[in-house]
Amino acid sequence: MIRKILTVLTILTLCFSLQAQNSQKAKALLDEVYTKVVSYDNIAIDFKYALENTDANTKSETRGSATLEGDKYLVELFGSTQLYDGKKVYTVVPDNEEVTIEDKSNDEQTITPSKMLTFYKEGHNYEWDILQNIQGRKIQFVKLTPIDSNSDIKSILLGIDAETKHIHKLIETGQNGTKTTITVNSFKTNQPLSKSLFTFDEAKYEDEGYYIIKN
Repeated sequence: MIRKILTVLTILTLCFSLQAQNSQKAKALLDEVYTKVVSYDNIAIDFKYALENTDANTKSETRGSATLEGDKYLVELFGSTQLYDGKKVYTVVPDNEEVTIEDKSNDEQTITPSKMLTFYKEGHNYEWDILQNIQGRKIQFVKLTPIDSNSDIKSILLGIDAETKHIHKLIETGQNGTKTTITVNSFKTNQPLSKSLFTFDEAKYEDEGYYIIKN
């Protein structure tokens, strides 16, 4: 009986050891990604955005783009434009001829575009996942599970290009079964950007008859 108990304890110890090694391996890869990302002056990406909920039998896809420079960002998605100039968030909806101006969100759990490539640094447990060959590229997946048990997010899979250390895909699964997938089609860095790219011209939209909402 003692020998059996020792055998079980040995197996459990080995399992915990392997789990710890996998976690450390996953974190080390994410640290490489983070170091690479913050070294760039700016990042411009084009991506595919897909939302799916099997239970509700809903599925939609669209394309978008984002330009990031430090905390500032400009995002084009769903026919709308969102700009953050470092102080305020401006959301322009041409279909409604409407602009919403808000102070920066203080919700630390919100993954804003400025954090979309670095959010995984805190608040998650890491697990080494599968390696896939996608169109000739080796994509290593790392699974992130929120430490906060009350999180609306069940898990996140980050697919990382093993060669460039750039994020290729993000698959977020919610507690309600909704799956959001962002696939990066183009990842460019250190682009020549206009000095006014992250500047909002309120007078321009007023002249065009847009309704300005200030929260």
